[in-house]
Amino acid sequence: MKISIITATFNSGATLRDTIQTVLTQTYQEIEYIIIDGNSRDNTLEIVREFEPYFDGRMKWISEPDNGIYDAMNKGIRMATGDIIGILNSDDFYNDENVLADIVNAFGCKKTDCVYGNLVFVDSAKPDKIVRRWIGSQHTPGAFLKGWHPAHPTFYARRTCFEQYGDFDLSFEISADFELMLRFIEKNGCSNYYINRCFVKMRQGGASTGSIKNIIKGNKNILRAFRKNGYHISCLYPAKRLLPKLINVITTQIRLE
Repeated sequence: MKISIITATFNSGATLRDTIQTVLTQTYQEIEYIIIDGNSRDNTLEIVREFEPYFDGRMKWISEPDNGIYDAMNKGIRMATGDIIGILNSDDFYNDENVLADIVNAFGCKKTDCVYGNLVFVDSAKPDKIVRRWIGSQHTPGAFLKGWHPAHPTFYARRTCFEQYGDFDLSFEISADFELMLRFIEKNGCSNYYINRCFVKMRQGGASTGSIKNIIKGNKNILRAFRKNGYHISCLYPAKRLLPKLINVITTQIRLE
């Protein structure tokens, strides 16, 4: 079973080396690594070319202007030939060398369409310092409407899901990942399985969480994602969604102190 890993880059030279190395060190090697670069002006492409020989033909990459990260991800999805597709952001890295092996094993044993797990947020300057943990749980029908959703950096799906239900909707500048997971799991009933283990360590400061303005914009887009997929929910939903995250932040801080 081949797995396609997609990394979108743009001036990612400061972190990309860590990301690529964590792919190379995975024990599961039946992979296809796809890098979609948005015409970087730093040393991103130098790093890509440096590591390309280590993949023995299993790396694909392009560099050209795009319409944002979700457009880049869609390009990668269209290039993917693996049975499974996952996203690894250019400032993220796998928790350990067995992550992909465990993901592929779950797809094979559980005969599922989607797999997801836990996420750890780390300090951007000190990746060994944990800032917050996102502990997931198994989806139940209607869970998205109650504030639940998987951590997108841990979300892997069969390529057939993208072929049947579509890729990222570019009208969502922020939260297209939420809309895609809502569409796959809640609306179309893709079978899914939660693994209670950390998949990815994510440097703090993503597009949807990097500022108060983007958090507000992201939640507006989430409300629009529900409307697009035929769900009518209260305008109070963002508070319901953010409360578990706030509790998670407080709990993590208590554990770390």
